[in-house]
Amino acid sequence: MKRDCRTVLKTLLRCLKLQCPACGQSSIIQSPFVIKHYCSACEALFKREDGFFVGAILTNMVITEFVVLSAYLIFLPVINLHYQMILTLLLAIALLFPVVFYHHSWSVWLSFDHLIETLPKADEKRPSNV
Repeated sequence: MKRDCRTVLKTLLRCLKLQCPACGQSSIIQSPFVIKHYCSACEALFKREDGFFVGAILTNMVITEFVVLSAYLIFLPVINLHYQMILTLLLAIALLFPVVFYHHSWSVWLSFDHLIETLPKADEKRPSNV
C-alpha cells in the first residue's frame, strides 16, 4: 500500500502525541509503563503476539545509544579533560533516558508498523485485564 507524504507526516505527528497511529483519537497509554492492548476508538491492535514488543525495545535501545553518543560528542569539547564528569553524565543519561522514552519508543514502533502494514483490528477475544 503506497503512503503519501501527508499520511506519513500525520502518522509521525500522532507518534509524537502518543496517539493511535491509525486514527489519532485515543492515547496508546493505559497507565505508566503499560501500553493498551488495542485502541478504544478504532480498535487497532497494539499488542499482536508474544514478542511484538521486541521492536519497541530495539527502538528504545537504538535511540538511547544515539542520544548517549550525541551527548558524548557535545560534552567532549565542552568539558574537555574531566573524563570522570563526562562518564558520570553519560551514565545518568543512559539510565534515565530509556525510562523517560518508554512510551515514545512504543509509539515510534507502532507508527512504523502502521506505515509498513496497517495495524490489524482487535478480534472478539480481548484480554480480560484491559
